[in-house]
Amino acid sequence: MTAGTTTITPRTTAEHELAALQREHGRPLFALLLRLSDGDRQRAEDLLQETFVRAWQHPEALRADAFDSVLPWLLTVGRRLAIDARRARQARPPEVGDAVLDNARVCADHAERSAATLDVREAVKTLTPEHREVLVLVYFHGASVAEAAAALGIPPGTVKSRAYYALRALRRVLPGYAADLH
Repeated sequence: MTAGTTTITPRTTAEHELAALQREHGRPLFALLLRLSDGDRQRAEDLLQETFVRAWQHPEALRADAFDSVLPWLLTVGRRLAIDARRARQARPPEVGDAVLDNARVCADHAERSAATLDVREAVKTLTPEHREVLVLVYFHGASVAEAAAALGIPPGTVKSRAYYALRALRRVLPGYAADLH
C-alpha cells in the first residue's frame, strides 16, 4: 500500500457485526430507551437506531478489551441520546394541532388594544368625579374595597355602590365593550 491509502473492511462484514450486535443487545437497550422516552415506541426506536449508528461509527469502542461486554457502552450512548432528545424537545415550544388553533382565543393586535384604551379613557372622563375615583382605585390600581374606602374616607358599601353605578354608566357609553366589563 502507498501512503495515504486506508484499509477498507468489506461492508458486508460491518453489516453482519452490527446485525449481531443488534440481536444480542437490542432488547435490553430498547427497554431502557422506551422507559426514557416515557413509553413512546417511535421515539425509542429512533433512539435505538441512532445508538447503533453511533456504534457503527465507533467500532474501536466496540472492540475494546477493557470490558467483557459492549452493552454498558451501548446503554450509556443510548441514555445520553435520550437525555439530549428530551432537552431538545423542552427547548422548543410545544407543537399544537389544528383543533387547538381553531379553538384558541384570538388576541387583539396592538392597534386594537391602543384604540380600546383610548375609548375607555374617554368614557371614564364622562363619569362623575366620585364614580371615577372609585373606578380608578378599584379597577385600574387594583385596590380592594376596604383599601379604597380607607383611601377615600367613605364606607365600603359606598365604594361598592359607586363602582356598580360607574360600570353601569360605562356600559351605556361603551356598548361594544359591554361583554368585557362583566
